[in-house]
Order: sequence, then C-alpha cells, then structure tokens
Amino acid sequence: MTQAWRMVARSHGGPEVIEREEFDPGIPGEKDVLIEQDAIGLNFIDTYYRTGLYPAPLPTVLGSESAGRIAAIGSGVAGLAVGDKVGCVSGLGAYATHRMVPADSIVKIPDAVSMEDAAAMMLKGMTACYLAEDSVALRAGQVALVHAAAGGVGSVLVPWLRDKGMIVIAHCGTAEKAALVEADHSLHEPFDKLSAKVRDLTGGHGVDVVYDGVGKDSWRASLASLKRRGLMVSYGNASGAVPPVSLLDLSDGGSLYVTRPKLFDYIATPDELGHSAERLFNRMTRGVVKATIGQRFALADVAEAHRAMESRATRGSTVLLP
Repeated sequence: MTQAWRMVARSHGGPEVIEREEFDPGIPGEKDVLIEQDAIGLNFIDTYYRTGLYPAPLPTVLGSESAGRIAAIGSGVAGLAVGDKVGCVSGLGAYATHRMVPADSIVKIPDAVSMEDAAAMMLKGMTACYLAEDSVALRAGQVALVHAAAGGVGSVLVPWLRDKGMIVIAHCGTAEKAALVEADHSLHEPFDKLSAKVRDLTGGHGVDVVYDGVGKDSWRASLASLKRRGLMVSYGNASGAVPPVSLLDLSDGGSLYVTRPKLFDYIATPDELGHSAERLFNRMTRGVVKATIGQRFALADVAEAHRAMESRATRGSTVLLP
C-alpha cells in the first residue's frame, strides 16, 4: 500500500487551517472496510465544519463524500470483497488517500458510473433525492422554486424535479449562471425583486415549494414566493444561517409550512442509504441527471478549492483528486 496521507483541520477558521499529514490507516475491524480513494467530493457543508458552524471534534479530517476501491476488509463483512468499487457519504474523514469506514455505510458503485462522477454526485444527488422524493409529496404540474440552481445540489435537483413533471423556476445569482440551467424559467433577479417576478410567472399564486440552500440572504424572498399553504424547504446556509423566525411570519404569509431537513436523517439506516443510492444511480445511468464537474483540484490544494467555492467562483461539482 502506498503511503497514506490526509488533510487535517486542527482549529476552526479559514481555509488556511487545513494542512497535510501522513498517517497509518490501520487494519479493518470486524465490520469495517479500508477504501483506497480515487476521488473525493467537495461540498459546501465542508466549510461549515471547518468554520465551526457545525460541531466536530478537533483535529478533524473534513469531507464526507468519496469513491474508491476496497483495499482491505474486516472478517465479519459479508457481500463485499477487496477490489469492489464503492462510495461513502457518511461522517467525516474523506480528505484522505485512504479511509476506514463501517461496511454498512458504503454503497457499491455501478460499472456504468465512474469514480469521479460518483464522488461528484453522491452527496449532492442523495440530497436532491430526499428533497424531491421524500421531504414532500409532489405531483406533476406543481411549481417549485429552486435557489442556487447552477450549484452542486441545484444542478441535480432541477432536472430531477422536471423528470417528475414539475414546473421549475430556477434562480441563480448571475445571468451567466442562469443561462446554464435548463428549467421552465431561469431567473437571476436580486432577492428584493424575486418574489414579484415569481408571482408574475405563476399568475399571482406563488409556488408550491421553495428549495432554499442559500439561507439568510434568500429567506424573505423565499417566503414571499410561496402560495397559500406552500412549503419552504430550507436545507442549507450558503449565505449564513437564517435568523430567528417568527411563527407569525408564516401565518401572515398564508399559513406557510417550513422544514429544515438534513440528508443524514434520510439515509440513517443501511436500507435507506441503499435505496437513496439506487434511485440516484438509476437516474444517472438513464441520463436524467449528470455529474457536471466544473473543476478539479489536487487534494493537497483543498484550501484553494474552499476559497473558490466560498467566493462563488465554482460551477457544478468540484472533485478533489488524491
């Protein structure tokens, strides 16, 4: 086995807190597998752990999404073998050449899906899966507003919803990004003008559901874009955490609903994880959703990748290569 190394954050702060170190990944326990990694997915949630917005013990190896082949296997693991092509989105520890994980936290990757595509898509794709399939019951013909539609999750969620027969209003921060999105309507209005445009497009009614991974900056515009008894799905904080919410705002907005879900509550068991992966890989192999890899960085340059992502300079998915 080649020398293992990883990128470690020893304190909370900016991208500069991430540094490289060599390590010994050890021997798998009875129910564990050791993965030699080929590709690692970069996600905005990684910055939340880096800054301390989401708690994690220090020092910590960031990243949750990776793909590779099994290099060693525990004696009690069934249904997997050395050399199997697998992916993992569970917990932290992905920013490394080798990763030890429980066997029930990985999924097999189909031959038709490449390592880079899997690493670029699993977390974002499974997030899109629970948003579109599990967080709310949707019917063909309903209308959804998707923020950050050219970003990692948005670029998967928009075609997934359209495949379900939804009418999708996509919103991006710039005209350039909006032009990249294939939706029923692709907008780039500033947030203070967005709800008026959305209501104009919907005959004054508003949308059935808003998918909002932006957070603080988009919160008011999202609520104002909903129809009576519409649902706000707030699943991210790209612009910062949403400030304290008054329930009267929901009442005044038309008896609105709000949910703040997270992926790991939807893939909490091996069966749920497997079902989510199956639905994602099905749509990838059918061409419904695609791994749009906008940029690749060497794993050793992950700090630069964080800076690019936080400055909104990235498009689609970003992959780190060990």
